[in-house]
Amino acid sequence: MPVKLSAVLVAHNEAAQIADCLETVRFADEIVVVLDRCTDDSGVIARRFTEHVIEGAWEIEGPRRMAGLAAASGDWRFEIDADERVTPELAAEIRRAIDGAPFGYFKVPVANHIGGRWVRHGWGAYNGVSATPRLSARGAKRWGDQLVHPKLALSGAAMWLEQPLIHYVDRDFADMLERMNRNTSARARDLVASGDIGSLGANLRRVLTRFFKSYVQRKGYREGATGLMLGLFAALYPLISYLKARELLSRAAAPRPPASPHP
Repeated sequence: MPVKLSAVLVAHNEAAQIADCLETVRFADEIVVVLDRCTDDSGVIARRFTEHVIEGAWEIEGPRRMAGLAAASGDWRFEIDADERVTPELAAEIRRAIDGAPFGYFKVPVANHIGGRWVRHGWGAYNGVSATPRLSARGAKRWGDQLVHPKLALSGAAMWLEQPLIHYVDRDFADMLERMNRNTSARARDLVASGDIGSLGANLRRVLTRFFKSYVQRKGYREGATGLMLGLFAALYPLISYLKARELLSRAAAPRPPASPHP
């Protein structure tokens, strides 16, 4: 019996690029699209490619992604974001890999692009990954409940693909800054919810170690100014998240001003 493959896309207001993404996963037997609080034409565009479109509202990323996996009927599921593209070579490799593969998951290399240029070095930590477990058998993958970068629970055999997934991370430095602001705010809320936001000293120490890892060990210096930005963002992400979490706690503890008496 042929192995059924589902492609799963989760998106929020991605009308500008959702069609280009979905066009590259037509090789799948089924396409499932989860639209989270979309106010643009993402739904109209998605329905040109599939009838399996789920619309709703999810505050947390993990449950949103799990909704897509739960709706997929394939034996294997390939997860993709709107800013990613599957090459014909990767599509062919996925088809070959799942034919007779044991229960488990495949890590997929990622070719990260900034400003249309493939940035090969300096990734990791906050910025992004050089490989990710996007292809998994039914039941082999579960997403956690964190607001940003949710944890993964993986089971079964760990395997690798060779062809990379194309990822258009940011258009320019301004995009990088906006993403940094969004993600540190979400991370701050996660820290507050955990009951342990850490300490200023520990996060200051991490600035140096994380910059060294991104810029030196992962050879971000080879990418010029872009590699320097990756190193700085990797270094500052936990510190800024901590400072924002401390600010949230201060606001919550501040006494509320008395209500104005009615005239």
